[in-house]
Amino acid sequence: MRIGIFTETYTPYISGLVTSELMLKKALEKKGHEVYVVTANLDSFEYEYDEKEKVLRIPGIPTGIYNARLTSIYPIQSLNKIKSWHLDIIHSQTEFGIGSFARLFAKQYNIPIVHTYHTMYEDYVHYITKGHFNRSSKKIVEYLTKFYCDKTISELIVPTKKAYDLFKEKYNVKRNIHIIPTGIEVDRFYRENQDIKKIQELKKKYNIKKTDFTLIFVGRIAEEKNIPFIIDVVSNIAEKNKNLKLLIIGDGPDKAKYETYVKEKKAEKNILFTGKVSWEDIPAYYAIGNVFISASTTETQGLTIIEAMASSLPALCIDDESFNGTVIDDLNGYLFKDKAECEKTILRIINKQKDLERLSKGARNSADKHSSKYFAERVLDVYRIAIKNKKPSYKEKISKFFKKVIPWKK
Repeated sequence: MRIGIFTETYTPYISGLVTSELMLKKALEKKGHEVYVVTANLDSFEYEYDEKEKVLRIPGIPTGIYNARLTSIYPIQSLNKIKSWHLDIIHSQTEFGIGSFARLFAKQYNIPIVHTYHTMYEDYVHYITKGHFNRSSKKIVEYLTKFYCDKTISELIVPTKKAYDLFKEKYNVKRNIHIIPTGIEVDRFYRENQDIKKIQELKKKYNIKKTDFTLIFVGRIAEEKNIPFIIDVVSNIAEKNKNLKLLIIGDGPDKAKYETYVKEKKAEKNILFTGKVSWEDIPAYYAIGNVFISASTTETQGLTIIEAMASSLPALCIDDESFNGTVIDDLNGYLFKDKAECEKTILRIINKQKDLERLSKGARNSADKHSSKYFAERVLDVYRIAIKNKKPSYKEKISKFFKKVIPWKK
């Protein structure tokens, strides 16, 4: 099968979405499929094609949101290159810019298009509106989401039931929706596959001792991740338990603000910010921790939870639909409802080493269910449905009509 992945963001940009795309591409290629990527050029305003990796980069303008760029919805210069791939299926990973281009290209050349919905856009409206016109802006987001994810595609994939319910219950979308949790290369995060020397260097760098109990957070340092919640919890416990550490891994628009907040809490020795970490080094960072923690309620799935579990870290997460079914109380972690319950749970795990060992094993076993191989197989099933249900083009209908009217004679 010849597959085209159309996405606004791709490597070297680092995010959960990019991790998902890289993993899917590799898994599909291992199964013998040819996979091409159309994405925005983050480094220049030129068209660039990597023949080896089969990645076409289209120039775009900066959006002001992290390093993302918005491309033209119909970049004419790229048409001949993409046409030469003779794609069987297009898999869109974004709604705008290149996502729009994917839909126009698919319609023009009658190629089935599958779309994966990754982002709960209503939770990100504040970046654009700055707190003004939020209600009307969310209605616009709803309209655009329904248009891009319902009216212009062949099949829709969502990673969680939370996203499924958004479309079915709130947006009243009638189409068939496939729930496919995003997979990861789980063995990449296994503790036994990590460089022990690298882990020791990181512990020395962040002054993490054998007696310390270390919580790990990985993600964008931004408002929607609810990081002050975690800072409050850890700073409260650290007043009595000096061996508690929180390592906040990542970068984002609110990093400086939260660093100031930690100083105000006088918790600089217990709460540490790493800044941006390369994709290759992330597994080693997980390996220096004891438990993963997240208070975010804006995830569609939360791939970092699965990555952490693959690294044998139990997950402590806020009770949100995104984590239900992934985090199972007393098996691979715990869900908490508020700060008091979160504090209580952390202290219980710190004081019961045997519980931590049991939860770590449960986390590792749970992560194995999210392998990239299994994920790719399920996505391929959706591709086959889209291809099977493909409607003939106008040209094909005319050709079929004339074959009936004027039977071919040898």
